[in-house]
Amino acid sequence: MTEPGLAARRAAHHLVDQVTIEGLLMSEALASGTLARLAPEDRARAQRLALQTLRGMDRADRMLKPFLQKRPPLTVRNVLRMGTIEIWSGEAPHGVVNACVSIAGQDTHTQGMKGLVNAVLRRISEERPGAWDRLPVPRLPDWLRGPMIEAWGKPAVERMEDAHFAGATLDLTAKGDPLAVAGAVGGTVLPTGSVRVRGSAQVSAMPGYAEGDWWVQDAAAALPVKVLAPEKGEKILDLCAAPGGKTMQLAAAGAKVTALDLSARRLERVSENLTRTGLEADVVAGDALEFDTGGWDAILLDAPCSATGTIRRHPDLPYAKDGSEFGALIDLQAEMIDHALTLLRPGGRLLFCTCSLLPDEGEVQADEALARHPGLEADPGALIIEGVDPSWITAEGGLRLRPDYWPDLGGMDGFYMVLLRKPA
Repeated sequence: MTEPGLAARRAAHHLVDQVTIEGLLMSEALASGTLARLAPEDRARAQRLALQTLRGMDRADRMLKPFLQKRPPLTVRNVLRMGTIEIWSGEAPHGVVNACVSIAGQDTHTQGMKGLVNAVLRRISEERPGAWDRLPVPRLPDWLRGPMIEAWGKPAVERMEDAHFAGATLDLTAKGDPLAVAGAVGGTVLPTGSVRVRGSAQVSAMPGYAEGDWWVQDAAAALPVKVLAPEKGEKILDLCAAPGGKTMQLAAAGAKVTALDLSARRLERVSENLTRTGLEADVVAGDALEFDTGGWDAILLDAPCSATGTIRRHPDLPYAKDGSEFGALIDLQAEMIDHALTLLRPGGRLLFCTCSLLPDEGEVQADEALARHPGLEADPGALIIEGVDPSWITAEGGLRLRPDYWPDLGGMDGFYMVLLRKPA
C-alpha cells in the first residue's frame, strides 16, 4: 500500500529539483505537466511543499550543516531540505523520514544514500525545541543581494527578506464593491482597495469566484491601473497583458480595451477570466514591438522584467535565475517604451511598470525615457491616490513599492510605476 502523502512529496521533490538543478521557474515546471497525474489535493500539497522548501532552503541548509561531513548530490540535499522543513513545520517526523528515505531510494544513483537520509533526518527531528526559529531568516543569493543592498541599503533588504520568508497572502480585486467581496470571502479591505484573504484557500471554490465578482491580483499589481485612471469610453491598449488582471480592471472601468500579448496560450487564460467576470476586451496575440495600430488614448505597459519584486510569492526565482539575462530585459524595456510612445495620440498617457526591485528596471528607465523624449513629462500628481504613502513617490515622479511596506498588513509585491504624458 502506498504511504499517505508519498506521491505529493515525490512530486514536490521533483519540482524542487527542476528549479535548483534544471534552472526552471516553478511556472515552467508546472506547465511541463509535473503534477498532471496527481489528484487535486495532492497537486495542491506538492506545490505548497515545493514553495515552502524553496522559501526556507537557506535556513534548512544551516540546520543540516552540522550533520553532513560532506555535501551529498544536490538531489539528495533537496530531499534533506524538504524533510527538514516538513519536520519543523509540524509534520510527524516518522512519516517524513520514511517518505524521504523512499524518495532517495527511487533512483539508482541515490539508493546508496538512503541510510544517510534516514540518519540525518532522525537527528534533525531530535534537535532541541526552538532550534529552527533561532536560525537567521533566509537571505537572498549574493548575485541579487549585492545590487539590492546598493540600491536600498542593508536594513531595508533585511526587512524585504523577512517579507519574502513570511510568504504572500491572497489578494483579490473586486469588480464592484470591495467591502461586499471582503464580507463574502472573509477578507479585509486594504488601504488601496484590494481585498486580502489570509490562510490557504482553493480559489475556485471561494464565494463569488464562479459569479465573476473578483479576480486574484496582488495589491501592488492593482495600483498601475488606478494611477492610469481610465475613463469610460477611452481607447486603451494593454501591452503584455497576460495574465490579465489589469485588462479586467480597465474593462471594469468602462474603457475600450485591447489586450495584446506574445503568448497565445497565456491569452487563453485572459479570455477565460474575461468570460467568467462578464467583462469585454479585444484579445490579440502578437509582438508588442511589431504592433503598429496607433491613436490610443492611453497605453499600459507592464514590461517583461526580472520579476524580483515577486519573490515573496515566487521563491523559486532566486534559484532558477542568476541575473545574466537582466541586461537584455533592460534594453527591451527601453525599446518597448519608445515604441509605445509612437502609438499614443498627442497628449496620450503611458503607464510604464515592472514587478522589479531593481532601479535599472524602474527609476532609471523613467529618467532615461524622459531624457530621450523632449516634451515627455512624468505626472507625480497621478500617484496621489487613496492608500498610497507619499514617501513612496520617487524623485523622477514614479511610485516605488517594496515587499517590506505594510509589514503589519502582510506586505506587498515589489513594483515600480510611472505615468508619462506625451506632448499634445
